Amino acid sequence: MLDEVHFQQHGSSCRMWVAPEIRDPVLLHAPTRESVGYFGAVRLHDGKFVWNQEMETFDGQTFFAFLKKLRQRATRPGRRVVVVLDNARFHHARLHRQWRKECEGRFALLHLPPYSPELNTIERTWKLTRRLCTHNRYFATLNEVITTVERQFQRWSSPNVQLRLLCSFT
Repeated sequence: MLDEVHFQQHGSSCRMWVAPEIRDPVLLHAPTRESVGYFGAVRLHDGKFVWNQEMETFDGQTFFAFLKKLRQRATRPGRRVVVVLDNARFHHARLHRQWRKECEGRFALLHLPPYSPELNTIERTWKLTRRLCTHNRYFATLNEVITTVERQFQRWSSPNVQLRLLCSFT
């Protein structure tokens, strides 16, 4: 499973208990909309997470660089790798079309139908990352967001049961 995500500095929605006598609670949020993006992929057989930070934009060139990294880490002798991903325009870029054809026998891309995020189980990984790392937290700088999120990604970089079960098709 492969997808991309943005984490924003301003935080996320929160739930809290407020005493009845307090009418308007104040929630601190950074006065910015800065964000950091990540490409991420989960190996379904063992739950290993492969990721790459992307500070600029998601495009054909940055996606191609991540595909090369993913291919290097995912391929094993005698195994075929099938990467399931959505239909973002840059996933079909001409820039890497020839490379995809050359690798198709051992490293193939399987595109999901348009507008079907419920079929892309890595979306659950992004949701869990937000719940564990960014919900109900104030980040004064974007670097704090990056540090927090990447710490979680590092934990998931070795095979783990949590992501394997989270991203399975059961």
